Amino acid sequence: MATVTEWIEGARPRTLPNAVAPVLAGAGVAAQLDAFSWWQSLLALLVALSLIIGVNFANDYSDGIRGTDADRVGPLRLVGSGAARPRAVLTAALASLGVAGVLGLALVAATGRWWLLAGGAACLAGAWFYTGGRRPYGYAGLGEVAVFVFFGLAAVLGTVYVQAGTVSWAALGCAVAVGCFSTAVLTANNLRDIPTDVTAGKRTLAVRLGDAGTRRLYLGLALVPFLITLALAPAFPLALLAVLAAAPLLKPVRAVTGGATGPGLIPALRDTGMAMLVWSVLTALGLVLAA
Repeated sequence: MATVTEWIEGARPRTLPNAVAPVLAGAGVAAQLDAFSWWQSLLALLVALSLIIGVNFANDYSDGIRGTDADRVGPLRLVGSGAARPRAVLTAALASLGVAGVLGLALVAATGRWWLLAGGAACLAGAWFYTGGRRPYGYAGLGEVAVFVFFGLAAVLGTVYVQAGTVSWAALGCAVAVGCFSTAVLTANNLRDIPTDVTAGKRTLAVRLGDAGTRRLYLGLALVPFLITLALAPAFPLALLAVLAAAPLLKPVRAVTGGATGPGLIPALRDTGMAMLVWSVLTALGLVLAA
């Protein structure tokens, strides 16, 4: 049986900024639109956290039973390492996704935004079929697209819409920025895993682009949020605070551009996620103060 510490590590806490950041950015936009609701933002946050934990356990299960995690470089995987039985990890995945579904349904019912149910169903399906099913899209190089859509566009715009009943160009900018940050986290992860993914037959976008192309993609994704900050500045000058998020991004950029491989890229995932979190907090603050 896996220990509590191993279960926590299996939930991949380093990925939690990918769930927190879009809700913070969306809440900031909602406040700027004079529509902020603390309990709706809290429910949206719990949905996002449950969803990403469910995704992580689902990936652990699906990759583990396929043998993809048999020779990992990164942190512990419960099934691949043999620390937990596949059925136990599958149960944890389904339970987490179930919690996300129930909380999402409660949020939709409380706000009357019923069409968001379709978006929620798409998120749950995306969570499972990333590495699950007969033809997982994560094995076909579409993982980055899904992360951009679900943890960028859907998460930010959903948080705004459920509170304000509308979205704005600032909301779209924040959604694109957070989506790029989240995609950069996955890109760094897949850059690290290129050798083992090639062996396992996992054709991620990083495998398709190759080492050099993936490093260029990461840098491009890391740059976009700051271009959006500059675009927001004329209407919301205090949004320029978000340029301070460049500080925690320096180390992962150096690691990627410096040719780091394997374990040397593990901190890049954490630091990119931290930069995303800082960017979202400071952007939300700038939007709130503008309101």
